[in-house]
Amino acid sequence: MARTKEFDPDAALRAALELFWRRGYEATSMADLVGHLGIGRASIYATFGNKRELYLKALERYEQARLPELLEDLSRPGPALPGVRALVRRFAADAASEELRGRGCFVTNTAAELAPHDPAAARRVERNWDQLETVLHTALARARAQGELPAGRDPLALARMLLVFLQGLRVVGKASADPARVRDAAEQALALLDRDTPPRA
Repeated sequence: MARTKEFDPDAALRAALELFWRRGYEATSMADLVGHLGIGRASIYATFGNKRELYLKALERYEQARLPELLEDLSRPGPALPGVRALVRRFAADAASEELRGRGCFVTNTAAELAPHDPAAARRVERNWDQLETVLHTALARARAQGELPAGRDPLALARMLLVFLQGLRVVGKASADPARVRDAAEQALALLDRDTPPRA
């Protein structure tokens, strides 16, 4: 008979996510993980693999907890632009919050720390960005079709601009002590969605 695990793997993965999110990959040692998760090194290896594999599993867990909500918010029937505006303002509020200051976004942190030299991490980051870009593009295309955006606007270009802006917002919010900085920037980005803002030639 297989031996029953003496810990909850999902709870351990959430704890690993919290530690990696707060400290980053390189600054988190296996000894740190053993102490924070409260389980033995052998159990971590047997359940999750090595530190890198555990990090990637934590990144996947982070995405699973956040992407479905974004998809739902931007896929509701009716006007599409209010959902896009709410998404940008939510990112700004999160970036300016005391809770996330110093931690930022786990995906954005991974893009800066691991993606340049870790192909698996880079693929996870690209997948996350592709999903966010797709849902923004879909919402903006629907907004244009419904007359919320002028016919001359390019929904894909706008979606990509917002994706890049949101990642930068998270980086600035992580380090900035002035929450007004990200809130004001978000409102300026949203002004690009106004009907009377001319598209770039």
